[in-house]
Amino acid sequence: MSGRIPRDFINDLLLRVDIVDLIDSHVPLKKTGSNFVARCPFHTEKTPSFSVNRKKQFFYCFGCGASGNAISFLMDFSHLDFVEAVEDLAAFVGVSVPRESIVVPVGSSRSDVGPLYDLMDQVAAFYAEQLVSGDGKKAIDYLKRRGVSGAIAKAYQLGYAPEGWNTLASRFNFEALTKAGLLVSKEGGGGYDRFRGRVMFPIRDKRGRVVGFGARVLDDSLPKYLNSPETPIFSKGNEVYGLYELLQTHSRPERILVVEGYMDVVALAQFGIGYAVATLGTSTSKAHMELLFRFSSELVFCFDGDKAGKEAAWRAMEATFPCLKDGRQVKIMLLPEGQDPDSLIREEGVAAFERGIASAATLSEYFFGRVQDELSLESMEGRAQLISRSKKYLEQLPVGVFREMMYQRLQGLSGFNKLDVLENTATLSRVPKAAVHRDKKRLSPARVAISLLLQNPELIEVVEQKELDWESLNFPGKELFKEVVDLISSEYPKNLSMLLELFRGRNSEKVVKQLVFLDVMVPEEGVRAEFSDALERLNAQARESRIEQLLEKESAEGLSREEREVLGRLLVSR
Repeated sequence: MSGRIPRDFINDLLLRVDIVDLIDSHVPLKKTGSNFVARCPFHTEKTPSFSVNRKKQFFYCFGCGASGNAISFLMDFSHLDFVEAVEDLAAFVGVSVPRESIVVPVGSSRSDVGPLYDLMDQVAAFYAEQLVSGDGKKAIDYLKRRGVSGAIAKAYQLGYAPEGWNTLASRFNFEALTKAGLLVSKEGGGGYDRFRGRVMFPIRDKRGRVVGFGARVLDDSLPKYLNSPETPIFSKGNEVYGLYELLQTHSRPERILVVEGYMDVVALAQFGIGYAVATLGTSTSKAHMELLFRFSSELVFCFDGDKAGKEAAWRAMEATFPCLKDGRQVKIMLLPEGQDPDSLIREEGVAAFERGIASAATLSEYFFGRVQDELSLESMEGRAQLISRSKKYLEQLPVGVFREMMYQRLQGLSGFNKLDVLENTATLSRVPKAAVHRDKKRLSPARVAISLLLQNPELIEVVEQKELDWESLNFPGKELFKEVVDLISSEYPKNLSMLLELFRGRNSEKVVKQLVFLDVMVPEEGVRAEFSDALERLNAQARESRIEQLLEKESAEGLSREEREVLGRLLVSR
């Protein structure tokens, strides 16, 4: 059911989860004092600077500044959106996610895409029904000729789009069909079915929802394939075909094979190779890579060996460079010219095909083989061209060991070890420690007060007892302090993790995360007293500021009776 996730549920979820257990299931942690540490999963480092605090239910990296609660970790580590992270966290603790029903006033507009997902599922089911009835026989004959069994067709929910021009419009809502990209609008009004007389391949996102379709003709007519257009729920640059089906049987596959077409994925699954996916008639993108690397550290690009296949492989490799953090691997498998995965696996057999996958060229082999193609490295000009061709790609590599080795390989091939263009381009040195952690200067009362209140939301009762004169308070950070106080007073978060969730998306979120892990060097038993003292100092500053204002006014123009009484009370309280 569509709708917002209740705030109470999110708070309860953050109370249920132990962030140490969650992160340890993804990144092994080691206990050091009151914290748990590891090498940061978000940047390359040789010694641990990633710290997780069980009491605070918060993580912070002193190297790159990554920080947050359990939801933030899943969003950053697994590249999830907020809703997906909440759903994953709920699954981790074994609870289901409720939804609030949303009442939409009559006449109001609404961007909720829930109905589109429902429609796409219904249309996919309709196409699957058509495959086994009526005109679907010729589609079944085609699939049988391609060696696709009924079990595989069912697993991938293959279907058939009838020949009629208005088959869908007569069964489903016209406006919704148009919004979902299933109808093509005509200039004079109305529309017609986008897919007709084709085998249908539902494209499902990683959560199993149908977001689009691929469609193939049953003969040699053109275009051979049609894809759904971009819609509110479908973007070709962000989805791959076959990922949902892969994850049903291999939640953490050893490798993922990236092929060119829908039928390649289905045909390989028929032979037991169920770890193949395909991009959707578009070049492989960085978004594709990051999506796939979430589930496997090794990707193998399998493309035809003709000119078009080689160009597709090069474009895929280009998209990969910014994603190649240490621990990730990419290989390139170019098939013999005239072969595709389906024909090759039938001709050579599964064992030989899998040996070809295992022996595919590494990205470094493929890259340097391609960039030095047609260059004479015996000449200075050839070596200079090699550096020029390579450098723009190597600069995209994330800092780490692989980047260092790629530069060393380039230096070896070029024969130049002291080129200015290569100096200081790659380094294994750590990102400087965040200043917030190493600042040895005396912290201001405001910084101490805000940090302690964020780290210990229960201190709000001390603020209420002090009865701060907000109008007279005047110090850097006053607005942030007031924002923290107001949020805690209105929401009563039970721990820091819940408090952080209240700041998600606010302008102050970044600085709040920094202050949450600020070491104010106060022992636990002295926190309340230190916080109370910080408030007293802020109050004292406010009194002095107000006294100064009143004295200046008295000197310039005199004070009213009420102002003289206020000044007298302030002077007495000094």
